[in-house]
Amino acid sequence: MTHTRRALRSISRTGSALVLFAVTFVTAGCQKPATDPAAAGHAQAMPVQTITVTASPVPQSDEYVATIKSRRSATLTPQVDGNLTKILARSGDRVKAGQLLMVIDPIKQEATLDAQAATENQKLAVYQYYQVQVERQRKLFNAGVTSRDALDQSEQAYRNSKADYESAVASRKTQGSQLGYYQIRAPFDGVVGDIPVHVGDYVSPTVPLTTVDENRDFEAYIYIPSERASQVRRGLPVDILDNSDKLIEHAHTDFISAQVDNGLQGILAKATLRSGAKTVRNAQLVKARVIWSTVATPTVPVLAISRLGGQAFVYVVQHEADKAVARQRPVQLGDTVGNDYAVLSGLHKGDQVIVSGTQLLVDGAMVQPMS
Repeated sequence: MTHTRRALRSISRTGSALVLFAVTFVTAGCQKPATDPAAAGHAQAMPVQTITVTASPVPQSDEYVATIKSRRSATLTPQVDGNLTKILARSGDRVKAGQLLMVIDPIKQEATLDAQAATENQKLAVYQYYQVQVERQRKLFNAGVTSRDALDQSEQAYRNSKADYESAVASRKTQGSQLGYYQIRAPFDGVVGDIPVHVGDYVSPTVPLTTVDENRDFEAYIYIPSERASQVRRGLPVDILDNSDKLIEHAHTDFISAQVDNGLQGILAKATLRSGAKTVRNAQLVKARVIWSTVATPTVPVLAISRLGGQAFVYVVQHEADKAVARQRPVQLGDTVGNDYAVLSGLHKGDQVIVSGTQLLVDGAMVQPMS
């Protein structure tokens, strides 16, 4: 028993020595060699590219939907009733001014014209008869054979027959000109639009037959909210953009309506375009960016902008205790100007903004600005 107790005390002393040795070893391993603080700070500074914020001219603008319209665009409707007997053009055809496009059955009008022509011939025969009669009565009156009253009656009959004949001629010409309404012709050189009617359809003046567009001399129709009435004026710069925000043309407003559209509660402004049919088409919807003014505004490259939780910010170099550190600064962004963002608030002229390595920075990190 005594031998056993001695053995246990020996093992306990050995274990305590081992634990003391382990603690001493770990403590020594956790200690770092002494270094120069200045040298350590220099080693941690991250080289970054910076720019100095300057004010650039930034347009103050609003964007609206605009419609392209040709100054020479016609919707063709008949001036008479009847059935279509011929359609001589197809959608997309290029036609010349006066070219025949459609024919409406003219049989009723031709019958009316024939009847009027017959009436004219009848009136002509009566007129010619009284023309002979008045000459005869004048000779008889001059010879003293007939009375003055008989001559006056003959002359009155002659004048009546002449008026009837001239009226018949005018009616025949009117009916003849109306016969031309049964032929639908192109009003000018252009391109035929959709043709929603077919041969045999009964048409009237309320039925559109087709359109003819010249596809040049375009205007952009822009409806500007009435709240902007005090700023709307002729000569405002307008950028016409397609649906991909690609610039089509720089233009200017050259017409401002004096009235507000009741339905849209907007003021119609027009901007003349020089673009041809290869760029825009009649009735095309585009974007119109109306530029109200140009203001000197701080700008920064797009690459300098970071976002966190929907908030845009930049890193600005600040000197603290003789060290350059990156400070995160929230900014409010405006429109893009080329490859830069306009900054509406958060920056001032002369601020030094970091434009490289922003994804590796944190607020307060030491940096080494490089020109």
